[in-house]
Amino acid sequence: MKRAIAASALLLMFTTPVLAQTYSADVWADNWFEMRIDGVQVAEDSVPITTERSFNAESFEFEAERPFVVGLVAMDFRQNDTGLEYIGTGRQQMGDGGVIVQIHDAAGETVAVSDSGWQCLVIHTAPLDKACEAEANPVAGEGACAFEAMDEPAGWDLPGFDASTWPHAVEYTEREVRPKEGYDRIDWDSSARLIWGPDLEQSNTLLCRLAVE
Repeated sequence: MKRAIAASALLLMFTTPVLAQTYSADVWADNWFEMRIDGVQVAEDSVPITTERSFNAESFEFEAERPFVVGLVAMDFRQNDTGLEYIGTGRQQMGDGGVIVQIHDAAGETVAVSDSGWQCLVIHTAPLDKACEAEANPVAGEGACAFEAMDEPAGWDLPGFDASTWPHAVEYTEREVRPKEGYDRIDWDSSARLIWGPDLEQSNTLLCRLAVE
């Protein structure tokens, strides 16, 4: 009889569905982000990337069953494929990016933070030659203003995707990123780091993923 009860309990453990839990997340990005959980969008920056100086932070909740994959699209503003902003003005320049993330469970425990453990693929790099910044008439794809761009790989934000060849995120200091505005209203976990691609100015659009076990 005891064996039957034990077997029934064991069977119940394996057949009872895992319930989704509620998580809270904070994200600050220069300039824009979208977060997906197992391929489903759970948040998007409320300030359009076309807004000048859009450095706000976003705080939101989502439900998920562990393990899950965090997929983060992070984008710095660029006026066109030259990678420049304020083209034709005295402020013509390359923009610079940066993003920081933290996720807590319902009990307030930290379950994920942005750091070099994330894997980030840069899908838009421009300009390939920083001399483009000083061009009087910069034209995307010409001379110093060449660029590299690719589409999002299918399923990159889903469990099971092979990101083994993706490079790891690069960590940056506050001094390097110079985070503004909304960054200071968040109480960031001490282990959370500002991350981006290999170059704060030339890496314009990133796909970053992390598996949360």
